Amino acid sequence: MNYYEVKIYTTSEGIEPLSATLIMLGQDTFVTEDKSVLDEFLEKKNTFDWDYVDEDVLGIGDRESNITLYMDVTEDSMHAIDQIRSSVADLKKNDTESRYGRLEVESRLVSDEDWKDLWKQYFKPSKITEHIVVKPSWETYEPGEDEAVIELDPGMAFGTGTHPTTKMCIRFLEHYIESGEDTVLDLGCGSGILSIAAALCGSDHVRGVDIDADAVGASGENVQKNGLGDKIEILQGDVTEGLGFQADIIVANLIADLIIRLSDDIARHLTGKKIFISSGILSEKKEAVTEALEKSGFRVLGLSEEEGWCAVAAQLV
Repeated sequence: MNYYEVKIYTTSEGIEPLSATLIMLGQDTFVTEDKSVLDEFLEKKNTFDWDYVDEDVLGIGDRESNITLYMDVTEDSMHAIDQIRSSVADLKKNDTESRYGRLEVESRLVSDEDWKDLWKQYFKPSKITEHIVVKPSWETYEPGEDEAVIELDPGMAFGTGTHPTTKMCIRFLEHYIESGEDTVLDLGCGSGILSIAAALCGSDHVRGVDIDADAVGASGENVQKNGLGDKIEILQGDVTEGLGFQADIIVANLIADLIIRLSDDIARHLTGKKIFISSGILSEKKEAVTEALEKSGFRVLGLSEEEGWCAVAAQLV
């Protein structure tokens, strides 16, 4: 099967306005390649950020920042590409100080065999907390003392676990899971990484739920790959529609608006310790989220912020 690959060249400063332009055009699924991210990564702000860097990854630093989209080969896609070219040209025209780089759009026809596995070269073992390492299934890694390894094959549709929102959730899970008796509910489980992390943090009773059948499939495969089928159950469902499971800890890496909307439903699914860990929240929306949680009877226990994202730990009182 063939696809259109659309690549737009910009600068680190141009990533955000260009992303906003694409979203306004209805193009909300794309890949960003930001040179400044690698530079920041190599500064190693925390001792657990990385233990080694693959030489192939270092090559990213020589590339120009860009955003890439993939589209099916249809007449609508051709029209969408024309819209993108026009909107990017307008953005470039208004960029009088040339802060956003050359803003050039390149498109080409590619086979899915050419690109479906291309992303894998950038997914390497990553130590995301002091004790937990995420390792892609096709890589090798020798864990150190007191390290637990999550083996993950996320597929193209789900995250690799290295995003700040995922890291912050796992750090909160490490803090609040105290024994095997602590039950955990992972809402919107995606690749299953938070469910797996909860089990590695000590919970013997974890349930991951997602409304997307593909996510449920990917999560189930990753749970089995990590040998945790006796501790984790993955199912398809919606917390707002008949999900009867209650847990000591609920973790949800979603988006701010969805967390706000679900806060009352989430409260009804808590028992025992009644801890709710939420992330996927832009920092500018943290007040709106905490206000909604407090209205639903929660007390905020902690906030964590990283790279413009926020995670909240709260307890139902």
